[in-house]
Amino acid sequence: MALSVAACVKEVINRSPFIAEMMSLDLISFSNLARFIRSDVENMYGNPVSEAAIIMASRRFKTELDNQIAGQKNMEGKIRFEISMKTNIYDVNLRRSDESANNLMSLYGLVKPSEGDFLNVSIGSHEISLSVSDRYRSEVDAIIKESEVIHRFTDLVAITIVFKGDFLQTPGILYLAARKLAWEGINIIEVISTMNVLTFVVRKDESSRAYEALNAFLSDEL
Repeated sequence: MALSVAACVKEVINRSPFIAEMMSLDLISFSNLARFIRSDVENMYGNPVSEAAIIMASRRFKTELDNQIAGQKNMEGKIRFEISMKTNIYDVNLRRSDESANNLMSLYGLVKPSEGDFLNVSIGSHEISLSVSDRYRSEVDAIIKESEVIHRFTDLVAITIVFKGDFLQTPGILYLAARKLAWEGINIIEVISTMNVLTFVVRKDESSRAYEALNAFLSDEL
């Protein structure tokens, strides 16, 4: 089913958190925006689109953003959280195989989160992502020595937010937090979430800015 002009405009704007941020702050001209994104909208839509149609769709999307922000403000005082950092995280991304997935299960008997260790294993359809405390690097490397490694990162930091309540029932929290980091130019290596815990794994040299950005976002904007 072909996308409407409004859907194309929304999709193009959402590709850049910076444009959406400027729109929400009333810092952008709809006419200038229409000229800037017109070619992308037309490519997605498959036909010529007038600037007037893009301006109208952008204004409607701005209303959606305003309503979203208003909803966030209504949540003020209802979201309580604790935020912490763990340094020296080792992160590996592997091509998935049944053997690799089975071998990694041995880490659950080795790593001790109750003593401050960090461990997350995410098994996808085609890849396996592993984040673990760096002191287990040699054990991990031995386990995955026969696996196809796609990416390997060292000297990372895990920033963990523990929510006092079910944050997944608050629409947009994960998106807005990730957008805040993107706005600060911080690259996210991994995103890990459970019912009440959200973790971003970032590079060590960006961890202080990431911590400050997330703490300010959660304390001041929600």
